[in-house]
Amino acid sequence: MAPASNKPQMSKETLLPALAAYVLEHGLGTASLRPLAKAAGTSDRMLIYHFGNKQALVSDLLAYIAETYATALDAAMAGERATTRQQVVARILAQLREPAMQPFQVLWWEIVAGSTRGVPGYREAAEKVMADLLDWLETQMPVDDPDPAGGARYLLTLIEGAQMLGAVGHARTARAGLNAGLLASDPADD
Repeated sequence: MAPASNKPQMSKETLLPALAAYVLEHGLGTASLRPLAKAAGTSDRMLIYHFGNKQALVSDLLAYIAETYATALDAAMAGERATTRQQVVARILAQLREPAMQPFQVLWWEIVAGSTRGVPGYREAAEKVMADLLDWLETQMPVDDPDPAGGARYLLTLIEGAQMLGAVGHARTARAGLNAGLLASDPADD
C-alpha cells in the first residue's frame, strides 16, 4: 500500500489563486503555459489537464480575478447602500486608488489594449468583465434612484473615463470633470 501524500489535491480551484497572483504581478503578456505552471508549482501538462486548453485557462483565470476584484469593491461599499450617485462614485474611486487595487487596474488596461488590438479572447474577456461590473453597479445604485440601469451605465462611463485619465497622468482633468458634474466627493482627492 502506497503511503498517503501530504500534498493537497490539485484542482482548478487550488491553482487559480497562484495563477492570479502571477498574472497580477507580471501581466497577461508573459502568461505562457510554462511560467504559469511554474508559478502554480505544477507542469504545463497539468494545467492543460485541469483547464482543457490555454484559452479556457485564461478565461477561467480572468473570471477568478474579476471575482476577486468584485469582492474588493463590495468591501469598499461598506456593506451599506449609497444614498446618492455621488457617494457611489466616491466610494468606488477611493477603493480604486488603494495600492492593492493597482495590479487589477494595470491588468484591466492590458485587457482593454488587447481588445483594441484584436488579441484573441481579450474582447470576450473585456465584455464579460464590463457586463458583470455593470450588473454589480446596478445593485449599488441608491434605492430611490429614478433609473438604476441608466444610472449604472452613466456612472460606469464616468468611472472608466476617470480611471483612464488618471492612468495617463490626467487625474486632475478627471477630477475637474467629476466636479463639473457634481460627482466628485473631495477636490483634494487628486
